[in-house]
Amino acid sequence: MDGYFFEDLSVGQSASFGKTITEADILLFAGVSGDTNPVHINAEAAAASMFKERIAHGMLSASLISTVLGTRLPGAGTIYLGQNLKFRAPVKIGETVTATVTVTTLDAAKKRVTLTTVCTVAGKTVIDGEATVMVPSRA
Repeated sequence: MDGYFFEDLSVGQSASFGKTITEADILLFAGVSGDTNPVHINAEAAAASMFKERIAHGMLSASLISTVLGTRLPGAGTIYLGQNLKFRAPVKIGETVTATVTVTTLDAAKKRVTLTTVCTVAGKTVIDGEATVMVPSRA
């Protein structure tokens, strides 16, 4: 198994994943999600918005949190139970989003883990929140 068993986790453990958001990412996400909000896909409409240019879907950036949880920490076998998010700033095409998760609490009885979740661009927080996951156990 790639990743950690519940018994291998400790408060303070952290992992990250970074990705540069491209035009293709935004168009593919719009197609998969059905979210065709013009601020994401129409340059003229976006220019007239408060952002003055096209921005990535907030959930596209937030999906990088799932990447970390499912592939790095805790990793394979992790089951997402809940997530809250606060969107702090827009992400533009060409910016690199880094998603970082950090273990904050461990519930041994239920094999559940709570983690802070933060997405940044050039050190600035664009999304923050908290996730709850269930993690495989050796037992």
